[in-house]
Amino acid sequence: MKLKTLILKNYRNCENVKLNFDKSKILIIGKNAQGKTNILESIYFLSTLKSPRTSNIPDLIKFDCENFRLESELVKSNTDIELSYSYNTEKKREIKINGVKSTIKDFKSVLKTVLFSTSDLLLLRGTPQDRRDWLDNAISQVYPAYDDRLAKYEKIRIQKNNFLKECAKTGYSNDALLDVFNEQLSITGSNIIYIRKKYLREIEKISCEKHRTISETENLSIHYDCSFLGINNDIEDIEIIQEKFKASLEERKTEEMRRCQACVGPHRDDVVFFINNQEATKFASQGQQRTVVLALKLSELDIITAKTGEEPILLLDDVLAELDDMRQNYLLKSINSNTQTIITSVDTILFEDEFLKDVQIFKIENGKII
Repeated sequence: MKLKTLILKNYRNCENVKLNFDKSKILIIGKNAQGKTNILESIYFLSTLKSPRTSNIPDLIKFDCENFRLESELVKSNTDIELSYSYNTEKKREIKINGVKSTIKDFKSVLKTVLFSTSDLLLLRGTPQDRRDWLDNAISQVYPAYDDRLAKYEKIRIQKNNFLKECAKTGYSNDALLDVFNEQLSITGSNIIYIRKKYLREIEKISCEKHRTISETENLSIHYDCSFLGINNDIEDIEIIQEKFKASLEERKTEEMRRCQACVGPHRDDVVFFINNQEATKFASQGQQRTVVLALKLSELDIITAKTGEEPILLLDDVLAELDDMRQNYLLKSINSNTQTIITSVDTILFEDEFLKDVQIFKIENGKII
């Protein structure tokens, strides 16, 4: 998979930017707040229809403008494909593949990316929500229907929360309706948990090898910490997961009614990393934690390639400046020559002359390519 062209119109600070990509290694140079991250964000957006920096799409529209548009041409399986996405202040969007209106599901199945930014380096020390977001975004790249399941679960959860608040307000409880919500949550939620656990097993196998290569003496393991299964469990049967989910909902019914919110489910779960059987968030150094994240991101590339048969595009957003020489070298040398890699950096000083020989370089200033 290769990105050939990218056009940004009124996206963030980029009023009218067009990039023609001729090589597999691309470097976008610019000082802070000039727009280089916006370019990588736009590519990721075309891949996932999500921004890694905001959940509010109107934030992506350039100040004092009424809409933004993203367009791209790419080659996938020896076929040229055109993608376009537009959105305006009236919250109307238009998505097209090869000039024809497309569904969200079909659109997101075209372009595959792995984004590695400086914020990812804080994954282990971030919140459980940060780790759930990382996991869900990674899964969505290989299981297109997963986003729909997340959205369905979230809709039911919000409906249940609103119902519990109304019960508390009126003093009237409808146990039959609460049981309906809990049944729906247990069905959808157990499916999410099953897929999360399955994906983590897959990425653990790959990332522990990469982690071992970098660290030489350390063993990485990854556990899914479920709100009702616990952290050290090997339950993989979806029916058993649902049964335990329903039992936990019943046990905590009084607590949920008191707190007016759903207290059990995948929205409460976490991912826990261990290095040599010690919890990384508590005991690992900053360098050790960054090694874990580096291994995870490179493993995402391998999983997408194996599942789709296409090399995803790797987006490295200012991340090299935050890695020491050893991890920088490992990252750059680990990238398959077939993987189109787009890197942002303040300058070229971090890169060896050998690496720069076959790199296409763009310079950006105030949202314009110069």
